[in-house]
This record gives sequence, C-alpha cells and structure tokens, in this order.
Amino acid sequence: MSDAITFRRMGADDLDAVLKIEYAAFSHPWTRGIFSDALKSYECWLMFEGSQQVGHGVINLIVDEAHLLNITVKPESQGRGLGLRLLTHLMQCARERGGNECFLEVRASNQSAYRLYERFGFNEIGRRRDYYPAVGGREDALVMACPLFD
Repeated sequence: MSDAITFRRMGADDLDAVLKIEYAAFSHPWTRGIFSDALKSYECWLMFEGSQQVGHGVINLIVDEAHLLNITVKPESQGRGLGLRLLTHLMQCARERGGNECFLEVRASNQSAYRLYERFGFNEIGRRRDYYPAVGGREDALVMACPLFD
C-alpha cells in the first residue's frame, strides 16, 4: 500500500460505487434499499486508498452497545490489511461515541472474516441458526463480541 488510507462518511450519492463493491464481494449483498435505510439511521463509512474507494462499513450504536452491520473490502484489494484498517476505524468511531462493547454476526463459512475479527479481539459467543440466506438454503451466523477499550 503506497497510497494513504482515508475515511469519510457515506452519502446517497455514493451508493452506485458502494453497490459495485458490495455485489463483487458477496453472494448475497446488501441492496440499494438496505443501504438507503442505513444512511438514515446508522454510521456509514467509506474507505479510500489514495483516491480509489476500496471499502465501506456500517455500524450502529445504541447507548453503549455497538453492532457492526457491514464491512466490505473490494475483492481485488483484499489480503493487504485493509479490512483490519476499516474495522479499526469503525471500532474507534464506536468508542468515541461511548461504545463499551461491539457485537457482530458472521457467516459460519466466512473464515477469512472470522480470523479478522479474532485478530482484532472478538470472541465467539453464540450461533444464530439459519440466519443468512445461502445458495441452496440458509446458513448459520456466528455471533461475536469484543470489548471497546481506549
């Protein structure tokens, strides 16, 4: 990575670029409607490498509890530590707004994401059966939690 990593808030004008990354990265991506709703209620962020948008994330904070709802790095930019940079940024945002703990769900089959969350300090605390749509049916979600300390 030679270019600087920067972040800015997502807006409605960003959704075409966000959806391009989202649809490239996931078999069951978030839709334009889901992102439009998220923009009204949650913190939605974009990550750039230089001038190129390389990822996005969505986090919600209720009182002192954060919930990571979406974190995506474009496929051709994965494997270079950008997911950890984006996760770190989102967790800092939650801490700055008073978050003490963060929760998330991850597909049981998504071992690269699971390892990223573990590296950050998340621990598996449960399982939601048939949580995600999957090719040929449904897939379990692993529930993970992480304390947010300064």
